[in-house]
Amino acid sequence: MKQYPSYDLHCHSLASDGVLAPDALVHRAYEAGVRVLALTDHDSLDGLAAAREAAGALDGFRLIDGIELTCLWERRVVHLLGLGVDPEAPGWAEYLANLRRLREERAERIAHKLVKAGLPDLLEVARRNAGDGQIGRPHFAQALVDMGRVSTAQQAFDCWLGRGKVGDVKALWPTLEEAVAQVKRARGFAVIAHPTKYNLTFSRLRTLVKDMLAAGGDGIEVSYPGVTPNHLRDLQLLAEREALWASAGSDFHSPEQRWTALGRFPAFKSTRHLLDVLIPNYTV
Repeated sequence: MKQYPSYDLHCHSLASDGVLAPDALVHRAYEAGVRVLALTDHDSLDGLAAAREAAGALDGFRLIDGIELTCLWERRVVHLLGLGVDPEAPGWAEYLANLRRLREERAERIAHKLVKAGLPDLLEVARRNAGDGQIGRPHFAQALVDMGRVSTAQQAFDCWLGRGKVGDVKALWPTLEEAVAQVKRARGFAVIAHPTKYNLTFSRLRTLVKDMLAAGGDGIEVSYPGVTPNHLRDLQLLAEREALWASAGSDFHSPEQRWTALGRFPAFKSTRHLLDVLIPNYTV
């Protein structure tokens, strides 16, 4: 079976909710031994130009243009990776402008709900934390940490922002079908991110995969931090059975989150690895 370079097809920079600038992220990945990296910021392509410039100065390093799109499947939020996309393709400007509007509206509603629950108004602090990136719950979590209401970002989600908590505000995101369509317009591969993190039974997960395929999608992440050996095996079997392209990545956001270090996820083998088509002529 083909030998692959050290790779990571899922990570985030300051352009969304990561903590490293895109060029710093590229250099950190290179220092960690990663040689193929996909930058997949949430609902943003803004970090790709800087990442590409940094990657061009590194010998033997390949950057894959990517994005992670927030979308809805049967009223449930799921994340769709677009890998190997063309950032200049038609439709991105309007699609991403709509997502920015939805994120800003959701941020305002999160702030309002937290105020009603007895917290100060955190909206402007969250906006500052987001900087030029896409505002999201992690930026509210950092605000709660900074003001001493919680000790860690995870505690902020556990108490205030996570599923079922007061700050768990829904938005009318684009549908899975719309997200897949935009990735395909951009000539990319549409891949369901971290599929076992949606609290779905495997029966429901298979339905999600079938709907993704019916929309024109391509694959699933089979390996990522936190996936169990049993789930990794089951995802590989699902990928083989449905002729899906198999992907993997760390979902890196911050060096402080050591369980999501760049290039670190359970090893696996596949006869349908997405790298086969993303970097067909890459030599180790």
